[in-house]
Amino acid sequence: MEILQGFVDAVVGIFEDSGLLTLNWQNYVMIGISIVLLYLAIKKQYEPLLLLPIAFGMLLVNLYPSIMAPPTTQLLTEAQCTAQNVAVSGHAKTVIDGVTYIENPTYGGLLYYLYQGVKLGIYPPLIFLGIGCMTDFGPLISNPKSLILGAAAQIGIFLTFTGAIFLGFTEAEAGAIGIIGGADGPTAIYVTTKLAPHLLGSIAIAAYSYMALVPIVQPPVIKAVTTKKERLIRMKYTAGDVTKTTKILFPIVVTIIAGIVAPKSVALVGFLMFGNLIRECGVLNNLSETAQNSFANILTILLGITVASQMYYEDFVKPQTLLILGLGLVAFIFDTIGGVVFAKFLNLFLPKEKKINPMIGAAGISAFPMSGRVVNQMGLKEDNQNFLLMQSISVNVSGQVASVIAGGLILTLVS
Repeated sequence: MEILQGFVDAVVGIFEDSGLLTLNWQNYVMIGISIVLLYLAIKKQYEPLLLLPIAFGMLLVNLYPSIMAPPTTQLLTEAQCTAQNVAVSGHAKTVIDGVTYIENPTYGGLLYYLYQGVKLGIYPPLIFLGIGCMTDFGPLISNPKSLILGAAAQIGIFLTFTGAIFLGFTEAEAGAIGIIGGADGPTAIYVTTKLAPHLLGSIAIAAYSYMALVPIVQPPVIKAVTTKKERLIRMKYTAGDVTKTTKILFPIVVTIIAGIVAPKSVALVGFLMFGNLIRECGVLNNLSETAQNSFANILTILLGITVASQMYYEDFVKPQTLLILGLGLVAFIFDTIGGVVFAKFLNLFLPKEKKINPMIGAAGISAFPMSGRVVNQMGLKEDNQNFLLMQSISVNVSGQVASVIAGGLILTLVS
């Protein structure tokens, strides 16, 4: 009978610890969302590099919430230590009301420790180091006016920042929401961890979702604010003679300027430019290849799966999340419009032979190189001999830098 009772108790214990009793309907909603995201990442290939780890991390934290539990310290009497087979020696002791307690520390969940790289702002700058190693700033250097278009394409960030405040969000929350418009995942994560870490889950999903949806969202927006005649404008691309010295000096000069204009952007801009300096200096080829490949891939996995640890239903399944997703879309749309409209404004002062195809202004968001490719495809669709790839990529690269500086400005405004 004792053996049978022990078996029954074991079965009951397993049942009580199972998700059948510990999970509720909100957990299952999040599990369903994670499965949808996995489908989009694998089947539709929507930004799979980060969307897949984010989706799987969401699945883990909603199936087993303790995977994000922080470490705790139990206070046990000597009798309780004996009953639980806890060693008395080697632990600190605390005396409360004349009773001596043994401090028995317990470990936190796996994702809790991995998440510290996000919480402390470590992963995003290191990812930018890898991005810097991958990026050729030559087209941007040879076409410096693209810097202006990249800067103009950040207008949606600040408009949404203002709008979010009027909708009742705090300044810190509004700053984190506004940065979604840059379509730059690492920057959005970095700014959010500094300003509104409780919104990290919804903002990360919004940022990476809109990056993935660039081919769907941008074309109709671009068409709505341009005419057929404007979309047919052909641009001559002259690849300037960018010397090796210039390419080496560029990341150093940009870091200095960014540090003066927006000091709080240095953690991101500095690592982006440091990565590019490793690429261009010519004496660290092994480091450059490592940073571009294995180093960047490992960090991407860690960033994605740990960001998802904040997507527990209590912080995610609520109306505020839908509002954040909506505001993020507004920011993304207005960033696109801002770049296009500013290009149209510049055309008012340019001779006919130097007119800018305003579509390239839309590439000023930081979704590199997707936005640049989308603009080129739209140009070819209007005129199969109108190649805009190099011009749009140039603006796209400048938008990458500008969005990071915009994040630094947001941090400066709110702090």
